[in-house]
Amino acid sequence: MAGENLPRHIGFIPDGNRRWARARGLPTLEGHRRGYGRFEEIVEFFAPTGVEFLSFFTFSTENWQRSPEEVSYLMKLVAEMAEKMHKQLRKKNLRLVIMGRAEPVEPKLWQKLQQIEQDSVTNTGMTVCLCFNYGGQAEIADAAKKMVATGEQDFSPENFRRYLYHPEVPDCDLIVRTSGESRLSGFQLWRAAYSELLFLEKNFPDITIEDCAAILGEYQKRNRRFGK
Repeated sequence: MAGENLPRHIGFIPDGNRRWARARGLPTLEGHRRGYGRFEEIVEFFAPTGVEFLSFFTFSTENWQRSPEEVSYLMKLVAEMAEKMHKQLRKKNLRLVIMGRAEPVEPKLWQKLQQIEQDSVTNTGMTVCLCFNYGGQAEIADAAKKMVATGEQDFSPENFRRYLYHPEVPDCDLIVRTSGESRLSGFQLWRAAYSELLFLEKNFPDITIEDCAAILGEYQKRNRRFGK
């Protein structure tokens, strides 16, 4: 569905994995596995469309409050997803960036993610952003700390964004949240200032390629005025 009025950056809040599992009488962990399995298909769909950046809220700074069993399982899924994506990045000429805090992520996992990011740095296709151990408020707070540490005096919005995680990643043109919830939950707060928002009733494991095409179509129908 490449064409006019394409979003440059689409952000996904992939919600509803646990609800999807409960509705089917499955363990909640299976819902996470099914949800993470959708990432590769979504990336495959958007890569050739002309969308330049695709970001996913894979694990928030608040998710550490979940049960140790669930957190441990999610860490394993992230590691597995990274391995699969590593191959996909090479094959499809895609770039990966990791947006989030290193601590308290297990150092080996963080190092693996950083290595995959580095291996893809010269790729020229679509950029996939994994917001991992990420919080929008944390990103803004970390940017402010960096500015103070450098002695920066120019706190204009244009200069402030230079200190965000991966400042080359542009604002989100469209943010999509699944599962019927209508909130951002701290996702890309700085980059969401003028984002179009789309809330889908489907749980993330149920998202299809047809839904991805409909997401692009919905964006192309909207008229963004940026306060004008």
